[in-house]
Amino acid sequence: MTAGADLAGLLADRSDTVLLTQASTPTEARLIRERIAAAAGGGQALHPPVSLGPAGEGDARLPGSLLDGDQDVRLVPVRVAWLPEEHGGRRAARVADLLPGRDPYNPSERQQQRILARQPGRAVVLAGEPATLGSLRQRWTETADGDDFGSYVIRRATLALDRAEYRLRGPRYKTPSLVKDEILSSRRFRSGLRDVRRGADDAPPSLDDAGEILDELAAGWSRRLIDVFPTVGRLIFQRGFDPQIDYDESQVERLRAAMERHPGIFLWSHRSNLDTLVLAAAMQEKGLPPAHLFAGINMAFGPMGALMRRTGVIFIRRSTSEDPLYRYVLREYVGYVLEKRFNLSWSIEGTRSRTGKMLPPRLGLLSYAADVYLSGRVDDILLLPVSITFDQLHEITEYADYARGGTKKPEGFGWLYGFIKAQGARHYGKIYVRFGEPVAMSSFLGPVSGDSAVALDPAARRLALQKMAFEVAWRINQSMPVTATALVTTVLLAMQGAALTFAQIRLGLADALDYLESRSVPRTASTRALSGPPGASGASGASGASGAGAVRATLDALVSGDVVTFVADGRDPVWLIEPEHQLAAAFYRNSVIHFLLDTALCELAVLRARDARDDPVEAFWDEIARLRDLLKFEFYFQERDEHRREVAAEMTRHDPSWESLLRAGPAAADRLLAEMRPLVSHVVVRPFIEAYRLVADVLANDETLVSDSEVVRRALGLGRQYVAQRRLRSSESVSALLFQTGLQLAGNRGLLEPGPGLAERRAAFLAELRDLVRRLDQIEDLAIRRYIRDAVNAMPAD
Repeated sequence: MTAGADLAGLLADRSDTVLLTQASTPTEARLIRERIAAAAGGGQALHPPVSLGPAGEGDARLPGSLLDGDQDVRLVPVRVAWLPEEHGGRRAARVADLLPGRDPYNPSERQQQRILARQPGRAVVLAGEPATLGSLRQRWTETADGDDFGSYVIRRATLALDRAEYRLRGPRYKTPSLVKDEILSSRRFRSGLRDVRRGADDAPPSLDDAGEILDELAAGWSRRLIDVFPTVGRLIFQRGFDPQIDYDESQVERLRAAMERHPGIFLWSHRSNLDTLVLAAAMQEKGLPPAHLFAGINMAFGPMGALMRRTGVIFIRRSTSEDPLYRYVLREYVGYVLEKRFNLSWSIEGTRSRTGKMLPPRLGLLSYAADVYLSGRVDDILLLPVSITFDQLHEITEYADYARGGTKKPEGFGWLYGFIKAQGARHYGKIYVRFGEPVAMSSFLGPVSGDSAVALDPAARRLALQKMAFEVAWRINQSMPVTATALVTTVLLAMQGAALTFAQIRLGLADALDYLESRSVPRTASTRALSGPPGASGASGASGASGAGAVRATLDALVSGDVVTFVADGRDPVWLIEPEHQLAAAFYRNSVIHFLLDTALCELAVLRARDARDDPVEAFWDEIARLRDLLKFEFYFQERDEHRREVAAEMTRHDPSWESLLRAGPAAADRLLAEMRPLVSHVVVRPFIEAYRLVADVLANDETLVSDSEVVRRALGLGRQYVAQRRLRSSESVSALLFQTGLQLAGNRGLLEPGPGLAERRAAFLAELRDLVRRLDQIEDLAIRRYIRDAVNAMPAD
C-alpha cells in the first residue's frame, strides 16, 4: 500500500529522480525496496536510492556527488508508516499501548514481521512531495545560516514525509517536527539573536544559550499520546460529569472550515483546571487538528512535565520580562509554529477566573502572534473564541476561600491526586463547549504593510491589540450558554439569605426566562426546561410539569453541592443560600450577568435621569458613560458607539417611547422604571459596587496606605464588620478578588499615589459609590414590591 505522492508516476521518468529512503529496520528497508521495484515496473532506475537512515537520527549524510550533481534532479523521500490496529472503525492507540514495547506507530522489528504476517494493510509506504535539488539549494541560500546543504536537504525530506504522514492519518496528527533544528538554523533567528543583550555590556547570547531555552519550550508530540491523552482526560472528567460534551454542531463545522484557511489560535475562558482536558477531548471527538497549549511552568511538576510536553504542551515562565533572550526565543517559537500553519491554544485571561466571570485579557502571547502577522510570515491568523461551561464545579469552594483572603496551594502530586479524586465525589452535571465566530487578525491590524500605523506606532499597535482581544472576549461571552444552575442561584442570591418556597422560586425565574427568550440569549437545554407556568406544582401531566421537574432537579443538585440549603421540616419546604455559601454561589451567578448588564445599567441611568435638572435623555447617556468607566475593569464593553446602539435597543425593547417618558418628568420616569422587567441592577451590579465602596472606605480613612495587600486585608475586616452590622446586604461583596479590581479602578483614578488633594479625591470617590448604592437600594425596594404584588396575583382565588 502506498500513500502520498504517486511513486509510480514519479519513477516513469527514471533518469531524473533520486529516492531518499528512511528506514528504521531491515523490514522497513525491504518493504521500501519492494515498493520501488513494483513502482518502477520491473525496470532499473538510473539513480540508486540513497538511504537517510532511521527517521529522527541526525548522523545521516548525503553523498557529495548527489549534492553537487545535476540541479534538475528530483529528490523523492520515502518511508514506511505503521497504522494502529482498528477498533470500532477507528485506528488509534489505546491506553494499553502506552506500555513499553507497545507503540503501534513505531513497532519493533519482530512486531513489524508479525504485523505483516497477520495485517499487512497496517504498513503503508509513503512518498513525500518531490523537490528538485536546484529549488532546495535556492531556498537554503535564502533562509539558512551556518547550516550545511546536506543537513538542510535531509530536514526537508523528513518534513515532506511528516506532511504525507499526517495527510494519511488525518488532521489530528498534524504536528510540527524538527522544531529546534529548524529555528536554530534559520537566518532570521540568527540575525535577530545578534541584537539580543541580556545586559548593557554583554555580548550576544550564543546558539547554545538559545537552544537551552528552546529545549525548555519546545513541545514534542507522541502519536500515542495524541490518541490517549484525550481519553485519559475524558476518564477524569467523566467521574463527575455526563460523558457526552454538549456542542453546537453548526459552530463546530464553521470552525472546521475556518481552520482549513489559516492557522488558528484557540482562546478560551478559564474557569477550571478541567478546561484543557475538556478542550482536548472535544477536539479529538470532532476530528479537529491539535493545538500547542501554553501552560504555566508551575504545572510541569515531576514526570508530569515530560509527559505533557509529549502532548503538545508548551510550559512558559510566569514572568518573561526579566530575560530578553527568553522573550526573543519565545516570540520566535510562536512565529515558527504559526508560520508553518500549526495551531496554538491558551487562556485569553492568562489564569483561572475565581469569580465566574471573565477576567481582562492578557496581551503578551497575542502580541507575539501579531508580530508574526505584521511581519508578513502568514497571510492571516484566526483567533478562535471558545467558551467552556460547567453546570457545577467542585473548585468553587477553593475560589470562595481565595475571595476570603486564602492563598493558592502549590501544584504537585498531592494536589493532582486530590483534584482527580474530587471529580468522583458526586455528579456535577454537563459540560458545554461553544465555539464563537472566528476573529481575523487582519480585521483589526489591517493589511500587512511595513509602513502601516499599527506597525510603526507602538500606541496604535497596543490599542489595536486591546480592541482585538476584547472582541474575542466579547464573542466568548456571547456564545456562553446560560445554565439552569446560574439562573437558580441568581434568583436565590437576590434574596440575600432569605428563603423561598418552590412556587416563589418559579415566580422569580419567570421574568428572567422571558427576558432571555426575548433577547435570544443562548441557553442550555436544562435552562429551557425551567420554563412553565409560575404556579405549576410539577404534578404529573400538568402543563408546567417538565418546568417544575427541571427546577426541582436543579435545586437538588445545588443542595447536593452544599451551595443551597433545603429546609423541609416546616409547613412549606424552602430553599436559601446562607451567607457562608454566597461567595461560592456567586461564581455561578456571575456566569450569566454579562447578558443582564445592559439592562442593569439602563435601570440606574433611568433613575439618574429622573432627577436630572437639565435634559433627562442627555443625563441618561452621561450616566451610561460613567457606569461604563466605573465597571470597565469588571466587564467587556463594545466600542462606545456600538454600545450606545445596544443600550438604545435595550431601552426600546422595554418601551419604544422611553426618551419621551424621560422628558415627561419624574412621574413618567418612575412609570418607565416600574414597567422594566426584570429589575436586575441590585443583583448584577451591587456586589461589585459594594466591594469598591469598601476599598474606597479604607482608602478614605487612611491616606498613608501604600500596600495593596494591606488595603485588601483591611477591606476584608471592614466588610465582615459591615455584614455583622447589616450595613451590607450580603457577604458576597466581601471578596479579596473584587477588592483587587477596586484597587485597579482606584489606581486608574490616581487615588493610590500621593498627590495634591488626595484625601478630598478619595472622599469624593467614596461619596460617588455611596450614592450609587443608594440608587441600587431604591431599585431593590421596587423589585421587592413588584415581586410581592406578582406573588399575590399568582395565588389561586378562594
